[in-house]
Amino acid sequence: MEHHAPHVASVFEGYYSKFDLPSGAHLALIVCQVKTASVRPYMVSFNYVPRDAHKYFQRQVWAERIDMVKFGEDNAFGLEIPGVGFARWHADSTTEYSFDHPDFSFHGRTTTRTPWSSVTETPESWLVNLPLPLHWHVNSLASRCDFDMGIPGYTLPPEDRSGKAVVHDEKNWAHSFPSAHMWLQAHDGARGLCCAGGQILGMEAFLLGYRCEGLEIDFRPPFATRIFGASPFMSFKPDWESRSFELSVQSFRQKIIVKAEAPKGSFFPLSAPFPESHRDNYLGQSFQAKMEVKIFKSTWLGPWQLVRTDVFEGASLEFGGGYYPPRGTDQRLN
Repeated sequence: MEHHAPHVASVFEGYYSKFDLPSGAHLALIVCQVKTASVRPYMVSFNYVPRDAHKYFQRQVWAERIDMVKFGEDNAFGLEIPGVGFARWHADSTTEYSFDHPDFSFHGRTTTRTPWSSVTETPESWLVNLPLPLHWHVNSLASRCDFDMGIPGYTLPPEDRSGKAVVHDEKNWAHSFPSAHMWLQAHDGARGLCCAGGQILGMEAFLLGYRCEGLEIDFRPPFATRIFGASPFMSFKPDWESRSFELSVQSFRQKIIVKAEAPKGSFFPLSAPFPESHRDNYLGQSFQAKMEVKIFKSTWLGPWQLVRTDVFEGASLEFGGGYYPPRGTDQRLN
């Protein structure tokens, strides 16, 4: 948990957990602090999104403080929010959630963890050691979790009041959130894809990992980089109007093409951290995307050969900043 643990020199740190619930609904739970902000520096964001996304339930709690507590030399730590609850990452790789607020409650404990890969613990690999303005880490691609949940005044399906969920667990730490970004995530058994990227240091870069039985494919810079809108290895197209995104990245012998599209009525807004405060409605996220993944291989001089096609239903698709035209407004997403 070295990269998941607190980074004291960062301006902000945000922890994001997405729970796939028994009814087909999802819960996005975010704990984030902006250390330089004088207004709304500490946020707990609770977002329950059913299949009918128009009926999503959202509460943003602006806490008095968030204490990052170190439990031992093994990077075990907790985020303690007085009067709201806590999230704790233990040395045995389990995670514990406990939140009690007048508008919602959630308690959970993971029983498994799926790390990023067998080769590296983080999507960035060696890049995590560089003084970049933004970092992204995935602590678990999918963890089984026992949970119970309550939302007073909101009719929860019985199966979402307690049971077993699957949680995706990640974090960002940085000087500021990116000016424009995309995020995609899907998981189904041994299959899955996770991808994040956008504008950074005057260029565009992505981190991507695809998993299936017996296959792990990762892309990161320098291959997953575009400078001045051009690259021999990567192309991408975010299109908010059609709620779609396409990405193609290749090395000399592997290539992946990802296409994702979500219904217009499925997005909900999220706040994002910046040095001065959290900015409202800076991201639009959907949990109802359809994602198609195609994997190609080639010999050094041969043509690309399609070796696998995967389709995910109920995937996550997020537009942020410059790729998200409603940002910073009261404009309805759907």
